[in-house]
Amino acid sequence: MSKIYGEIAGIRKSILNRLEELYEFTIPFGQVITSELAQQMVNLTTDLNREIAIYISRRGQITCVAVGDIYTVVLPEIDGRRSSNRLSGIRCIHTHPSGDTELSGVDVASLKEMRFDLMAALGNKDGVIQVGFGIITNIEKDNFNTQTVGPLSLEEFIELDITYLTAQIERQLDLNTKTSAIEETERAILVGLEKQGKWAIVDSLKELAQLAETAGAEVLGMTWQKRERPDSALFIGRGKVQELSLLRQEKNANLIIFDDELSPAQQRNLEKALGIKVLDRTALILDIFAQRARSHEGKLQVELAQLRYNLPRLGGQGLVLSRLGGGIGTRGPGETKLEVDRRRIRDRVSDITQQIEQIKKQRNLHRKRRENTRIPTVALVGYTNAGKSTLLNTLTASDVLAEDKLFATLDPTTRHITLPNGQQALLTDTVGFIQKLPHQLIAAFRATLEEVIQADILLHVIDASHPQYQEQSHAVYQVLRELKVDTKQLITVFNKGDKLEDPSMKDQLLKKENSVIISALSGTGTNTLLLLIENFIKEQTVEMHLLIPYNDSGVIAKLYDIANVHSTEYREDGIYVVISLPPDQISYFSTYAIGAELS
Repeated sequence: MSKIYGEIAGIRKSILNRLEELYEFTIPFGQVITSELAQQMVNLTTDLNREIAIYISRRGQITCVAVGDIYTVVLPEIDGRRSSNRLSGIRCIHTHPSGDTELSGVDVASLKEMRFDLMAALGNKDGVIQVGFGIITNIEKDNFNTQTVGPLSLEEFIELDITYLTAQIERQLDLNTKTSAIEETERAILVGLEKQGKWAIVDSLKELAQLAETAGAEVLGMTWQKRERPDSALFIGRGKVQELSLLRQEKNANLIIFDDELSPAQQRNLEKALGIKVLDRTALILDIFAQRARSHEGKLQVELAQLRYNLPRLGGQGLVLSRLGGGIGTRGPGETKLEVDRRRIRDRVSDITQQIEQIKKQRNLHRKRRENTRIPTVALVGYTNAGKSTLLNTLTASDVLAEDKLFATLDPTTRHITLPNGQQALLTDTVGFIQKLPHQLIAAFRATLEEVIQADILLHVIDASHPQYQEQSHAVYQVLRELKVDTKQLITVFNKGDKLEDPSMKDQLLKKENSVIISALSGTGTNTLLLLIENFIKEQTVEMHLLIPYNDSGVIAKLYDIANVHSTEYREDGIYVVISLPPDQISYFSTYAIGAELS
């Protein structure tokens, strides 16, 4: 039995039989359609009040019959690859129940996307069939130009020499693609769910658009659906999937990106229903991280996150990967292709995990050396693109990469800073956070985030000029809680204060405990920040004045191991030393303590 595609629920058996009979028509070579076939399509449209579409090959065979609704019909994908300088070899003829023969925006978009030899619309006006059609005429800067013709009478349309027409079009395409191959840009439509939460759906999708553009995609549009929980099979409702299918045809999109993480089953079902690649927010962020990773450590961590993300999705890549389908030709010893792929991924995950553990050990060694010097450590945390790297550069006179891009920094960078009292500290820039940060990334980047976990003080950098700075701040605190560092000493740094025009806004921000407003770019307010860091460090240590007899001078070496030595003075009665050290270390040196007035 020949398959009828599209909306066939509720159609009578007799009508379905008539639709199947369309497959029996054969069109003479060089002719676009026969009058009998056109009449039958129009009759079916009149009876159903729905659009009917057929695909005709260059051999004159009907390869597909599809049924839509009163307004449109979702066109099935064309099998086989299309060369950049050739058409698909298929012409699409469809009906308009309204009788109008003008091609819609969706019709023209489908003509370009599927590269049909021709797209035609049949309409019945007062019992007379008329036709409008469109063809691809040229290609400029990766975009197809089209031309529409009509309305024509059915007789005029049938006289069209389709063989000559397609040959002329392909000759023109060949001329334009010989010198340079077409590089297809990923053209994306963004999709989200509107539900109760801190982020408005439009704001969340705008951020997703930034992520997509950072990854190199062109965002053509966005759509969302209001529902409290995702559909278990398709994430969005079936009606919304149909609407999305038409939108992607109209916009000529080749990528759909969802603003949440999809289950493997949801992703498979959506790709099957929409006929194009579907990504979720997690895959998009992982792709950006893969592009941004520069160090060996960063690349390993990204690869680990990608492998953990892809492992449960292997089963959805078709039976071509596996013999799990069973039956003749699938039996035999050994592993299935799917099992082999899964085993290889698990082996690679194990290998990378071991390498990252080695990196973690090396980092711990470096960290212990720093701890032995008793230099306080300060870690920059915050939402991506809040200005952390710019602040590091300003405070340390460095030239670390600082761009107005999401996730410009992946690898941690540590630099010395000098506080107003002359004390040295270490300042570390870390990877930026984002709402809905994939758990795979937090796990994979744990070695890097150890810098945050081990830091004495956290500087939470916030882009105060961003409309959603409060929501961004909340997302950062969520990650800090996940890392179990939300109770650490924290200074809130409101960056980009030069962009705040309302003085009352600044007053409101400074009501937050231990906060400061700065401009990392110009340096305004950074002196206040350094004083705040200095005071925080003082609060974590106790200053002691010691007088060590010369016969106990070996104590000096221990002082340098566990305390911060500010000054040393050799006097007649001993060595006078001013130190700062943690409160739990005071007992070791209390016997040498003297009053500060002796200084």
